[in-house]
Amino acid sequence: MWRSCLRLRGRGHYLLNRPPSDPIISASPGPSPQPPVRTYAPPTERKRFYQNVSITQGEGGFEINLDHRKLKTPQAKLFTVPNEALAIAVATEWDSQQDTIKFYTMHLTTLCNTSLDNPTQRNKDQLIQAAVKFLDTDTLCYRVEEPETLVELQKNEWDPIIEWAEKRYGVKIGSSTSIMGPSIPAQTQEVLTSHLASYNMWALQGIEFVVAQLKSMVLTLGLIDLHLTVEQAVLLSRLEEEYQIQKWGNIEWAHDYELQELRARTAAGTLFIHLCSESSTVKHKLLQE
Repeated sequence: MWRSCLRLRGRGHYLLNRPPSDPIISASPGPSPQPPVRTYAPPTERKRFYQNVSITQGEGGFEINLDHRKLKTPQAKLFTVPNEALAIAVATEWDSQQDTIKFYTMHLTTLCNTSLDNPTQRNKDQLIQAAVKFLDTDTLCYRVEEPETLVELQKNEWDPIIEWAEKRYGVKIGSSTSIMGPSIPAQTQEVLTSHLASYNMWALQGIEFVVAQLKSMVLTLGLIDLHLTVEQAVLLSRLEEEYQIQKWGNIEWAHDYELQELRARTAAGTLFIHLCSESSTVKHKLLQE
C-alpha cells in the first residue's frame, strides 16, 4: 500500500554576497538551512541591478558577466568555472532572477563559490573522508523495529538500493536496528574512498553537498550512477517522514515546501557533479535574453 503511495519504483535518467560593491560584483548565494557550515550562508534578497548576463572564456576558464562587470566570489576572486556547460548553467541562474535576486535559490552559484574560495581550507583527501564518514550514519542503514508497516516499507524500498550499491562497488554495507547503526567494514570505506578519489575537487564539493542533503552516501552514489532519479532519491531519504504524513496527514504548505526545497538542492548538487566532469564545448558563448 505504501509503495504505491510513494511511487518509488519507476526508473529514469532525470537529473533533474555580499552585495556587489563598485567596481566588483560579488556573489555569495548560499544553500538553504540544512547543511552545513561547508558553504556560504545566503545573504538577503536584493533588487536586480543588471540587465544582461553573458559568459566569456578567459585564461583560467569561463567567466560570468553581469552587464559589463565580471562576477566575483565572496573573497573577491574572479568567478571562473572550468567548463562552458557549467558557466551556462550558472549564468542561467542569474538570468532567471526577476526584479528581486533570490540568492538562496542559486545553489550552483553557491557551490562554485565554495569550490573557488574553499572557505574551510580542506584538501582533496579531507573532502573524501568527510563524504565517506556519512556511511556511519547513513539514513538507509538505520532501521526501526516497529510499527510493522514501516519495517516492511523500509525493507522493501531501502534493501534493493543497498543491495545495488554492494554489488556495484563489491562491498558490504548492511543495516541495523541498533541505535549505533551497522558496523561498516574498513574494506568498504577503503573501496569507496578509492572510488571518490577519481573525482576532482569541484565534483567532491558537490558530492558532499548532496550527501548532506539526503543524509545518505548510498543514495548519492545511486544518483551519480543514474540508478536513481532525484525524485526517487529524495523520497527514499524522507521515507519515514512520508510514512508519517500518509498516516497522520500533511501540515498545510510546510511539508510540500520542504519537499520541493530538498528536491531543488539535490537536483542542483547532482547537476553540479556531472557538469564538473563536463569537458565538451558548447557553441554559443553568450547567454542572451
